Amino acid sequence: MPPRITRLLLLTVAIVGLYSGGRYLLTPDSFGQHGWYRGDALGEATEREPVHAGRKSCAECHAPVEKQLAAFEHKGLSCESCHGISKAHGLEPKIAQVAKMDQAQCVRCHERAPNKPAFLKQINPANHYTGEKCSECHMPHQPNEVP
Repeated sequence: MPPRITRLLLLTVAIVGLYSGGRYLLTPDSFGQHGWYRGDALGEATEREPVHAGRKSCAECHAPVEKQLAAFEHKGLSCESCHGISKAHGLEPKIAQVAKMDQAQCVRCHERAPNKPAFLKQINPANHYTGEKCSECHMPHQPNEVP
């Protein structure tokens, strides 16, 4: 056998050996318990403290807003989609405040982009309105209504 073939075979064996050894040493023991996932990840995820309150938590105190919202386009959204994380507000309503709406939160969903679904009303913020707040022309809980 020519020496170059021998060197090529030794190099191939070395590369495969390094790959196999590295994979053995670096792959967690729980990998593969649930398909292509690390089994320990499920336990780690459930141990994390939740930070979202959820829409039902908001509806306990803000039932009128919940009823308004049910008739309009934003009915499928969670309150925290626009107002931010609010578990602290749910636990201590007088102490923890919920974020107020600004144009950046509206534009996050409604800015025109080719990857967004057609049913989502999209705008070009530079041409649509140059004011400070979307709420000058739109009511966030009732988008088709004029303030």
